[in-house]
Amino acid sequence: MVAACLTGWAHSQFGKLDNVDAEVLLADIAQTALDDAGLAPEQIDSIHVGTFNGGFLYQDFPSSLVFNRIPGLRFKPATRYENACATGSAAVHGGLQSIEAGKATHVLVIGFEKMTELATPQVGEVLLKCSYAREEADIPGGFAGVFGTIAQAYFDRYGDQSDALARIAAKNHRNGSVNPYAHMRRDFGYDFCRNVSEKNPFVAGPLKRTDCSMVSDGAAALVISKADVARTMPKAVGFRAAVQVNDYLPLSRRDPLAFEGGQHAWRQALGVAGVALKDLSLVETHDCFTIAELIEYEAMGLAKPGQGAGVVAEGLTEKHGLLPVNPSGGLKAKGHPVGATGVSMHVMAAMQLTGTAGEMQIPNARLAGVFNMGGAAVANYVSILEAR
Repeated sequence: MVAACLTGWAHSQFGKLDNVDAEVLLADIAQTALDDAGLAPEQIDSIHVGTFNGGFLYQDFPSSLVFNRIPGLRFKPATRYENACATGSAAVHGGLQSIEAGKATHVLVIGFEKMTELATPQVGEVLLKCSYAREEADIPGGFAGVFGTIAQAYFDRYGDQSDALARIAAKNHRNGSVNPYAHMRRDFGYDFCRNVSEKNPFVAGPLKRTDCSMVSDGAAALVISKADVARTMPKAVGFRAAVQVNDYLPLSRRDPLAFEGGQHAWRQALGVAGVALKDLSLVETHDCFTIAELIEYEAMGLAKPGQGAGVVAEGLTEKHGLLPVNPSGGLKAKGHPVGATGVSMHVMAAMQLTGTAGEMQIPNARLAGVFNMGGAAVANYVSILEAR
């Protein structure tokens, strides 16, 4: 049990935000989260900012940027976090650790990214820095190429999984069509996702365009408060567990189809929380590519290795299924602005647990799992959140 609760949150529109300056995006989302928690900037004890950047923006060193528009935060300790695509969760953990260390009562966590400042090929080059450069930097297709290689290896070991990947893509686009924050609010249907076409070509290996998350801009923010103080606040979502597990960076040093770091993170988090997977009302998981969600079914224990396809074929991960996965639409439909993603996932789960998720809502949601990973299951974060 973690002695901290989410007490306020905010989420921007995800997409191509051409007319929004990153500094304004950062400040607006921070202020909205503060307002949601009912706190003044002066009541925040530390700021934790997650952004990958890596060349998306010229401006780096973003930890104090929020002061420019919210001067009440000036002179507070502020730190920037980066852990590849798990950057947002790294910032969440930084905030939790400040509270657990007794240094803070309320912390502000912000995740943001402006990716569309660069052309798509350049974005691919930036993201490929999240692989092991000595061995993987020459894989064609950027990070899509990395996961295309993983997908092909999975197909070679367990058989063609094109049907399963199309079902995952269709599910997440269907869910995302009712998410007001999603980059892509369109239900493409199974047939479009399953078949190669001019609008859905192969991108890398067996992965088609509908198997790949989009290049997105966006931000999300959280206020995290000490649990005893949170009880006096308008709303609170508790952390039953918050676990981080890192694995080898090179794919050559591990089985790339096992996501062993994710397995360890899930096992530890469920143990700390004192619950089983079947007790969860929903999971928000890191579907940067549909093959990732498929393997994550196996890593979390929903299916045995090589049998993840059965989970989606039987509808177990649909909104009406045994364990709804990505009712927000996931990274696939909601978008994947790298530094914002982990924070966004926590916001989506908190909305579910407070019954404020609108058309995304899972009835009577009480426990939610969040899995956010950096690289190909290198940095693995699992949170178990509970309605209070």
